[in-house]
Amino acid sequence: MYEQVYHGFLLVCMIVLGALIMLCLLRAILGPRLADRVVAVNMIGTMTITEIAMFALYLRENYLYDVCLIYAMISFLAVVVLTKIYGGAYQERKIKGTPVLQVEEEEEEEEE
Repeated sequence: MYEQVYHGFLLVCMIVLGALIMLCLLRAILGPRLADRVVAVNMIGTMTITEIAMFALYLRENYLYDVCLIYAMISFLAVVVLTKIYGGAYQERKIKGTPVLQVEEEEEEEEE
């Protein structure tokens, strides 16, 4: 009996995490600033790692924990690369002398 409750609880948690991942994907696509997009991508990676770990518990498969660790390393590297790209774009705008807020406002106006 406890096993059925445990599996049901894991299933509900995985469904909720899936919905949260979709909301973060929406934020990553529609985010007003690049920093929002980077944070959303980081959150998607973290929640995916949690989802895989819970799926490993649900299926009782130990190899999925290795997949979790590998995905964590790849996600970390992706966020570091995105941060470097964002930092480079910020430095380029700073060198040109264009205020960053002015550039972000112009980008928002172009999107509308």
